[in-house]
Amino acid sequence: MLSRSKFYDRLKELREYHKRFPVFDITMAEDDSALLKEEPKVEFSGEEGMGRYLDLHELHRVFQNAKFGRRCDYLEYLNHLADFASIDKTLKFTKPYRQYLQQLLEYLTGFYERTQPLSQLKKQMEKLQQEVEKTWEQGQLPGWEDKGIISLPAEAEAVAQQLSSDLETFDSVDELATLGADQLKDKLAALGLKCGGTVQQRAERLYALKGRSLHDLGPKLFAKSKVVATAHRSEEELKQQQQTGLAVAKLEAQVTRLVELLANIISDTKGRVEKKQAQTYEEMLAELEEADAEAAPEEEEQEEEYVYNPLKLPLGWDGKPIPYWLYKLHGLNQEFKCEICGNYSYWGRRAFERHFKEWRHVNGMKALGIPNNKDFYEVTKIEDALSLWRNIQERNTGGFNAELDEELEDASGNVYSRKVYEDLKRQGLL
Repeated sequence: MLSRSKFYDRLKELREYHKRFPVFDITMAEDDSALLKEEPKVEFSGEEGMGRYLDLHELHRVFQNAKFGRRCDYLEYLNHLADFASIDKTLKFTKPYRQYLQQLLEYLTGFYERTQPLSQLKKQMEKLQQEVEKTWEQGQLPGWEDKGIISLPAEAEAVAQQLSSDLETFDSVDELATLGADQLKDKLAALGLKCGGTVQQRAERLYALKGRSLHDLGPKLFAKSKVVATAHRSEEELKQQQQTGLAVAKLEAQVTRLVELLANIISDTKGRVEKKQAQTYEEMLAELEEADAEAAPEEEEQEEEYVYNPLKLPLGWDGKPIPYWLYKLHGLNQEFKCEICGNYSYWGRRAFERHFKEWRHVNGMKALGIPNNKDFYEVTKIEDALSLWRNIQERNTGGFNAELDEELEDASGNVYSRKVYEDLKRQGLL
């Protein structure tokens, strides 16, 4: 009784659910057979060699033409792909550097996901970003111990103190201008100050350092690519610089991790670059032809399976002999030969009747000069076909036939053809 009450309670819940959601049809499961049969298409460029090598030529060109980069060949670029410590930190806050890191990260991520589709790269990167944020707050992230707040370098401070003491020997800007444009430019560049303009403007800019330190100068005197003294920046600017530095540090950490994961691929890529540099033109053409041959789809060679067929029964749609009872039912054990078709054998009554309209029998009748119509149905002998054709021609031309055309009369006055008359007389009926 208790089980029956539970059953009806459960039935009531199901009915209420389907009243609330009448659109949801849960009777039929989704058919995923089409998705399972579909083969994923993974495309690689020709330089990537079906996922064996990296194709970083475009990023190498960007690196060479950028201010944060340098002139180097492709092999050297691959060797120092994740060497971000050699780049000036002041250039890391620029937009082109962040765009370069983003493009490099997108390419490496896409390549890794194409070659390792089952790896959980997204979770690894999320965990890495959390670790970077933690070490950033502790000030222990290598290369970013200052948390992105870059002050003037100690070398610039030392040069500024030396120049400030040397400027005591000059009483005016005009005297300082006598040093020349080149010397003034070099001294301003060493301090991170603007070094453009006329000789008079350069001298005024440098003379402003007399008896003062770099921290005392206004932010307008510093070049745009140089870091302005911390004292001249507001808290909001410092916070914005920290956020930019953290974003750059995350990008660098992710690229470094991907370079570690793709260490074998990068090593193979460097080996291929070295091999290409030592190859002749003929060897490169031969390698391209070999790669094209490997990329071409191989024809599937289906092995012929041995089929046991001692009775030599016809094969069905599945490539196996049909049952013997079906073989007997259709009369496939009966052989019909047609002399007009060149003594070709037809097995079964159905195939024999159908062959009179097929090309082989039609061509045989044309070779004999006989029309293939219903008068010659089931005529397979050449002699029979020619004889029948002669009889048809004679009948159509109206010639006299004694057996058919001559008429005789009996004693009772009945008229018969000669053939019928002789048959009846022979039988004693007349």
